[in-house]
Formats: sequence, structure tokens, C-alpha cells
Amino acid sequence: MGAHNSHRGDQAAFFRNGGSKLFPEELELLGDIRGLRVAHLQCNCGQDTLSLAQLGARVTGVDISDEAIGFARKLSRESGVDADFVHADVYDWLQASAGRTERFDVAFSSYGALCWLSDIETWAKGVAGILKSGGRLVVVEFHPVSAGFDEDFKLRWNYDNQREPFEEDEGVSDYVAETGGTFNGFERGVESFKNPEKSYGWNWGLGEVVTALLEADLRLTRLCEWTYSNGFRPYRDMRELPGRRWTLPQGVPNIPLMYGFSATKEG
Repeated sequence: MGAHNSHRGDQAAFFRNGGSKLFPEELELLGDIRGLRVAHLQCNCGQDTLSLAQLGARVTGVDISDEAIGFARKLSRESGVDADFVHADVYDWLQASAGRTERFDVAFSSYGALCWLSDIETWAKGVAGILKSGGRLVVVEFHPVSAGFDEDFKLRWNYDNQREPFEEDEGVSDYVAETGGTFNGFERGVESFKNPEKSYGWNWGLGEVVTALLEADLRLTRLCEWTYSNGFRPYRDMRELPGRRWTLPQGVPNIPLMYGFSATKEG
């Protein structure tokens, strides 16, 4: 987390000047959220949370990392962009929040969040429990098909993981530095970062995600797939596109690199 943040420059000034980290894909799925109560699940260091607040929403960001939440709270204070941040396991927070009187209009999650969920069905039911009737879940994520390849675009993992986590001997890398200056305010920061801690994640298939939504009485209203990756370069030799996007090299057949959806709570 510290390595990632070392490349992000003066984020407080960025937000004081009206900056936003949201891409057109999530903005289109979110629509007008002015005055709405939004839960940002697995919010990381809060940059997207504050971007949601810049759109006029009342936002609560939730993350399990104490360092991430500490950074997010500091960024909120220094930028003057108001948002609430909660340090909690997302499953615990969803369960605790389901019984509260004031529920959320929108739940939002994006970019490398679902892979840390060990139980997609419990998560979907938990999200439905915090939403108002007619409330929406909006997600933009890296596509599970794209997660099967290593950095050299060689097939490495099964699409169907049989609900077993995939294991990485090297922990989460400094993907911010690896992607380079494709986001606003990039600085050199920490170099040659190595994470000695193993990481474990789940590559939920698209069918598993959609089925979990339906079983939680969430009605799918939009499902999109894109053949480029926003702000992240998963493989070597990718082509950079306008708008901080990456796609496969010229002449290589496309595969979906991202997907997104909007689902509404029935009732």
C-alpha cells in the first residue's frame, strides 16, 4: 500500500481542484448520483470514494486495510472533500449494516475488488441487504477471462477455479509503478518493490457473479464487456490507447479485459 501511494503525487491538491479518478465506464453505469447515499465497498485508499463525493453523493467507503483507511481519511481532510471511511471486513460491515433504518441508494465496487471475496453469494446477499428497494449495485471489474493469463499473455490459470483460491508466491505487486504514468499525478516513488507475502484470490466466473446477483433478488439491468483495461497494464507489450487505457498488441485477437454491470434490488 505504501509503495502504491508513493507514486500518486499530491492527491489532496488534485481533489481540491475538482479532480476525479472515475472512468467513463463507471460514470455511465452510475448515472446521476447527486444527493444519493452511496456505499463504496473495498474502497482501498479512497480516491474513487472522493471522486464519487465530487459528484454530489453522500459516500461511505469500507475497506479491511487499516493503512488504506488511514490514508483515505487523511486525504479527505486535506482535500476538503467530505466522505466517511470505515475500517472493517466487508462481510462483517454488510451484515452489521443490513439492520439499520437508513439504507443505501447505490453500492459501488470496482477494479480488483471481487477477486478478494471468498464467498460471492454471501457478498451479493449482503449488498442486497443494505440497499433500499429500487437501489442499485454498480460494478466495473477486470474480466475473469483476462485473469487466466500471465504477464507474457500465456495461459496460466483455469477459468473454472472450482471455488479454490489461486495462490501467488509473490504478494500483490506495485502495479501502480508497473503501469507507469497512465494516471494523473504519477511520481517515481518507491522502486523495485518486492512483496514477500503470499496472496490468495478467487477468479469468479461471469456466470457465477450473475447467478449470485439473481439469487440475491438483484435484477440485472446492464451487462457490458470491454476489450481494453482502464489504468492498468496486465500484460507486457500492450498498446496504450487514449484515456489511460490499455489493449492487446496489434494483430492479437481481442479478448474481454473488463466487464461492468448495474443491478437493481427488486421490491
